[in-house]
Amino acid sequence: MKKKVLAVLMAASLTFAMAACGTAEQASSQETSSEATSAQDENGTESTSEESTSAESTEASESSTAEASTEVATEEQAVMTYAEYVAAEVDDPVVIEAYVQANQSWWDGKITVYAQDQDGAYFLYNMACASQEEADKLVKGTKIRVSGFKAEWSGEIEIADATYEIVEGDAFVAQPVDVTDLLGKEELIEKQNQLVAFKGMTVESEALYKWDGSGAEGDDLYFNVSVNGATYTFTVESYLCGADTEVYKAVKELKVGDVVDMEGFLYWYEGVNPHITSVTVK
Repeated sequence: MKKKVLAVLMAASLTFAMAACGTAEQASSQETSSEATSAQDENGTESTSEESTSAESTEASESSTAEASTEVATEEQAVMTYAEYVAAEVDDPVVIEAYVQANQSWWDGKITVYAQDQDGAYFLYNMACASQEEADKLVKGTKIRVSGFKAEWSGEIEIADATYEIVEGDAFVAQPVDVTDLLGKEELIEKQNQLVAFKGMTVESEALYKWDGSGAEGDDLYFNVSVNGATYTFTVESYLCGADTEVYKAVKELKVGDVVDMEGFLYWYEGVNPHITSVTVK
């Protein structure tokens, strides 16, 4: 009887021990699982946070690039004042708005234009122009926006590789500025390409076809005039004023000693070399 009771007690004790062990293992397994889940959650949160930060960084970078691109585009499209144009370096890109005052003959998809605004003037050399029909729209006073590069050739400041568009709105026709007293002075160049006038000039040589007399009817005319003891070479640019124009015919008839008043555009070639558009013998 004692053995039986002892056996029952031992069996109960063993069962309790096994149950306790199972409970400990289950608790240990749950703790391990909980730790793994926690680590997974932490890793997942960190990964999501890193991805979010990366996305925000990429978005900020794209936004910054877009803003920079917009700023560059805006800067490229900005229209310059005449003072800003003068201050620009040769070969700098330039964008200006001005008014057509005259143009040379259209040829081979290009046209050369004398343009001016209230502050200064521009020489648009071989500007892209699709057709004669388009060239015919560039009448005196027409406002245009021009993009190109500032250039220099033998002292003449011009805009090269230019393109243009007509700007609807107001018109402007320049009046000639008398620069006779500025001849021989440094400040004359500040009037470069403007429509100007010369008064009381004395003819020193009859006109030559081309600068050396080697040309023929229809070529540029070169003639010398003087004032205040200094002599200057003026030109009738045949692409601007051809053989059928009044000024071309009048200059051909000039005689040494004639006193004349003239108007034209203050072109520059190794010094002042105006492109004359009218002449009156006094």
